[in-house]
Parts: sequence; C-alpha cells; structure tokens
Amino acid sequence: MQPIPRITVEVPVLGVGSGPADYEGLAQRVDSLRRVGGLHMTLLHIGILEDFSRDVTEWTKGITSADAAARETVRWLRSLPVLGAFSGTSDRLIVLGGGRIAGLEVDVPQQVHDFQVSLVEGLRVLLDGLLVDNVDDFILSSPALGFRYPHWVPHVAVGRPKSRSRGPVGIPPMTVAFGESRVRNGRFLPAVD
Repeated sequence: MQPIPRITVEVPVLGVGSGPADYEGLAQRVDSLRRVGGLHMTLLHIGILEDFSRDVTEWTKGITSADAAARETVRWLRSLPVLGAFSGTSDRLIVLGGGRIAGLEVDVPQQVHDFQVSLVEGLRVLLDGLLVDNVDDFILSSPALGFRYPHWVPHVAVGRPKSRSRGPVGIPPMTVAFGESRVRNGRFLPAVD
C-alpha cells in the first residue's frame, strides 16, 4: 500500500552556493547529507489531508464533517497565490526536530516572511469558515498541522547533525536559490466540485 502523502506549501531549492562543492562541503558537519535536488523550504505544513480533516471534525464535535473539511481545504489550497522565485543567504547550521535534523538557517527577503504570514492568516480564515473555535489553539494543538512553535524560522533541512551540540554552527556564507512556491503532493489532492 502506498503511503498517504503529506501536504505542504513549500519552495524548492534550485541551488546552494556557487557550485556543488559548496554544498558538499557541509558533509564535514552533517551526516546523511541530502541531495540538492530534493531540498525545499516549508512555508506551511498541512499534513495528511485525512488527518487534518479528522482533527477539524473532532475539534468541532462533528459540526463540520471530515468530508466538508477536506473539500474546503482542497479548494483553499488550489486558490493560493504563488510566491515568485527568490534567493536567500545562509551562514549557519541549526538543529531542528528535537536534535534529529540539521538545517541551513536562511535569511530570506521580507516578501517571503510576508507570504508565510499570509498563509497562516489564510489558514485562520479557512478554519474559521470550518466553524473551528479558538483557531490559534487548534493550530498549535492539531497533530496533523504539526505546529510546535508559533515563530517560523526559515530553514532547509539538509541531513542529521554530526555533533550533539544544540547551538548553531557557523559555516562559510552561501547563497540559496529558491523556485516558485508550490503545494507539495498537490497532484494527490482529491477532485472537488
């Protein structure tokens, strides 16, 4: 059975540094360095659509059905604007995911922060329309959404940290180029009327 894909709004990484050697040099500080072709920055995590819809139904005590939640969420995702390609810079590695993930912390242009804020605001409007009360509490407690921290730190997960140090590690500055935003696994979203 094929695993159910997670839905995120993200921007793909098109390149890191001035060439492959810049990125491959991170292997000195990161285990299991990921391929550049699969790197991305998540702007909003929705999770598995069925799980998200079930969370909404449970939170609303059945007032909003899982089918209605899924249908409206798909419509919302398909109507999202697209953030154009941009570049950022990184000069340090940070530890994420309880110490399991090493990521490039990326300094991004203000329009990227603004776009990410607009996604969260749009999510709030969606949830309000789905009759979710205490929307912010729902966002922080929904297992599907997976929000752990209310503050977004732009980053690209690149592998596993070599050391157990929790603090950031400085690296030579490098440019990170990103493509247009997209809904990851959007092709698996169900058709809606």
